[in-house]
Amino acid sequence: MRVLRVLHGLMAALSVFAAGSAMAAVLSSPATVEAVQAPAWLDRQGYTTALVPGTELRNGDVLRTGEGARAYLMLAEGSRVKLGESARFTLYSRSTQPKKHFRGALDLAVGAFRFTTNTIKRVKQHDLTIRVSTATIGIRGTDIWGRADANSELIALLEGRIEIARSGTSTELAQAMTYFEAPRGEAGEIKVLDPELRKTLVRQTEIEPGDGAARGRGLWRAVAGVLPSSEEALELYDQIREAGFAVRVRPHAMDELDAGKGWHYEVALTGFSSEAEARAAAVRLKTLAGVSARVTR
Repeated sequence: MRVLRVLHGLMAALSVFAAGSAMAAVLSSPATVEAVQAPAWLDRQGYTTALVPGTELRNGDVLRTGEGARAYLMLAEGSRVKLGESARFTLYSRSTQPKKHFRGALDLAVGAFRFTTNTIKRVKQHDLTIRVSTATIGIRGTDIWGRADANSELIALLEGRIEIARSGTSTELAQAMTYFEAPRGEAGEIKVLDPELRKTLVRQTEIEPGDGAARGRGLWRAVAGVLPSSEEALELYDQIREAGFAVRVRPHAMDELDAGKGWHYEVALTGFSSEAEARAAAVRLKTLAGVSARVTR
């Protein structure tokens, strides 16, 4: 009976992760979290949890990334959004069939993002607005990079065309490898995006091999603890989750030959495609959350 009570409590706690996806599955989700380089959080209807790869997003969801973090989102119609560190991003959707026709807005209050359309399905698939702080972008481009911070707003056109509305004025970028930059409260200007600056900007939103990103299906994991009680496991789980790292708890029999003698509980970051990715994530967990983890498969 004690084992059943412990497992019941543990599964109730773990259901927090599944609840968002299960409820979103009732409706057609406008976007899905593709990859996460922690720390990152999802704010939904007053509740905050660590951002988990595979999460189906809903209208009004707010995504936040922390120091050195990245997150990739896939819109239902195939376009990808990449978020850089220290970003605050809100997804708005009026879509009833987002796979066929995405309607809504992507709102970046602060941080960096990259938006790349599905090159096969573009144009007719979108009724989409992107807001970067005080600037609003009309989407006709296929590859756009933007950033908002306390000092300025920068919007770069990597491919296609865009129209930027800001402070009552409209500016069109019709030539690839150009960008619009405006200091806060001042008029902006169009500049040429040289290859070195492009490389610098793009790196701010890219997840590179070895960065420690989780994608949900990898076999490698970083184990933060194997604990003798569910209470201790859930305490560590809460600590890691609040720090912005997606974490799982798995119960195991202490003795596989005699499961009735008790249980232990593994607390781990999962979903890494290689040992190098898991080790990088473990380093970030130690640096940002003060929790050590060993890497295993």
